[in-house]
Amino acid sequence: MTSAGRKPGDGHAAPHAVAEAWGNERESVPGSGRPVRIFALALIMLVAGCAAKVGPAPQASLTMPAEWRAAIGPGDAARPMERLWWRAFGDPALTALVESALERNGDLLVARARVADYRARTDLARAGQQPAVNVDAAPVRTRALAYNGAPHVTNLFQAEFQASYEIDVWGRLASLTGAARAAYAAEQASADAAALSVAASVASGYLNLRGLDAQLELTQATLKLRGQSRELARRQFEVGYSSRLEWLQAQAEYEAAAEQVPQLQRQIFEQENALSILCGGNPGAIARGRALSELSPPPVPAGLPSDLLLRRPDIARAGRALAAAGATLAATHDQLLPSFRLTAQGGVQSTVFHELLSDPARLWRLAGVVAAPLFDGGRTQAQTDSAAALRDQAFHAYENSVRAALAETDNGLGAILRLREQAERNDARRETAAETLRIARNRYRNGYASYLEELDAQRTLYNADVQRLQLKTRVLVASVDLYRALGGGWGGQ
Repeated sequence: MTSAGRKPGDGHAAPHAVAEAWGNERESVPGSGRPVRIFALALIMLVAGCAAKVGPAPQASLTMPAEWRAAIGPGDAARPMERLWWRAFGDPALTALVESALERNGDLLVARARVADYRARTDLARAGQQPAVNVDAAPVRTRALAYNGAPHVTNLFQAEFQASYEIDVWGRLASLTGAARAAYAAEQASADAAALSVAASVASGYLNLRGLDAQLELTQATLKLRGQSRELARRQFEVGYSSRLEWLQAQAEYEAAAEQVPQLQRQIFEQENALSILCGGNPGAIARGRALSELSPPPVPAGLPSDLLLRRPDIARAGRALAAAGATLAATHDQLLPSFRLTAQGGVQSTVFHELLSDPARLWRLAGVVAAPLFDGGRTQAQTDSAAALRDQAFHAYENSVRAALAETDNGLGAILRLREQAERNDARRETAAETLRIARNRYRNGYASYLEELDAQRTLYNADVQRLQLKTRVLVASVDLYRALGGGWGGQ
């Protein structure tokens, strides 16, 4: 945008001062106002005819589905969203971890600092719509040569103020302020999205940690049982009741279970450190709450409406970014229109300091300026085209965000549904494996089968138990993913 302070030849289009009055330097000329007004009118018409052209906005191609592909139900109707959704798992340790992360996480602190930056940018844009007033006071002492060649010292004391105000006739400044506000709102939504992501990551990490704890307990219990079986096989081999092969096989199964213990301990150690970092602390141990067997996923109501996605912070961010791009385009498009600025300057001067307050020389100047570019080599049109392209990018990014949210939610619902079905199959498998182990153990003790049959049944039951714990953990984590996909819960408002 051109301003009244630019001069011809400074690399910008030359502005034309339409009306200017100097209070103490010249007098108005009779009849001079009419040509000035005619020139101003002609200038405005010329500039209006040269306004930048804006291409059409893209057409919406997004439709919201009437229902989800994966339907979970029957269930209760959707309830009001619980913004502290992690409390639905009923684990005080999980709640403490998430709330600590929301307060101390490093990425969230960076996001909040960015929000403060954009808030200041909004205030800066709003200040452009307000008058600007400056005050300047300075004493000057000068030594120069007089007309006769003798040195002459002069004192000058002065104080002055300057005021300027741009009349926002076309709404360009308002558009810039609107763009700044929309960008600020988008940054707030980004911080909300970061908070949701951190909370979900902490919840998932804690639930995975409890799953690893349960697997470690199972492996240690299995190791104890296999140790007993190994000792039994050794004694039977020593008395000649069984072969050395069976004893070595029992020893191998014991070592296989023992090998799993340090592996699980390493995973637990790393998971604890990751959670500590997420919570804004140093690597360290994590306090535990309820056991995995005591945790259950919150029930998912049937008939979740797809418009729940509109409260997702990433979708809100994309929508506000689109609003900011539209406001920026409007401001860029208005650059070819004239700007109207009022300026005022006044002050007092005196060669004697005490007369600066009692009887100074008073000076003032008032000016009204209309400035507009006549030719800029297509710069403004190129800027307008660029702003329009950015608007189109923001529009398509918004639609892509909604489509991604639809896919995440449908995948979350589908994951919970299929994991529940898989858990039911696992329960049946484990029941069969437990009965197989009972029969194999009785056959071995009664001398009808070798110890290898019992070992094979032990492996099958152990694998089913590990799979059951993993499925329980995955169902809990899938519930967290669904919370994340729905922007923090489900329900009405």
